[in-house]
Amino acid sequence: MTSKYFEKDKLLLFDLAEEIDHHKAEEIRRKADYEIERYLPKRVIFNFDCVGFMDSAGIGLLLRKI
Repeated sequence: MTSKYFEKDKLLLFDLAEEIDHHKAEEIRRKADYEIERYLPKRVIFNFDCVGFMDSAGIGLLLRKI
């Protein structure tokens, strides 16, 4: 996962490019929480274009951020 912050738009973008299972979702959640607290963006976008597989833990990751 990589993240980019666009200060002008106060936008935080997360590009995900791996399979997301229970263990990987925890790692992504920790990194995302850190970046969100660091930048305090107005908008957060999770880009799943390059994710080939995601189980229910990945869906839980998204629901937790809403």
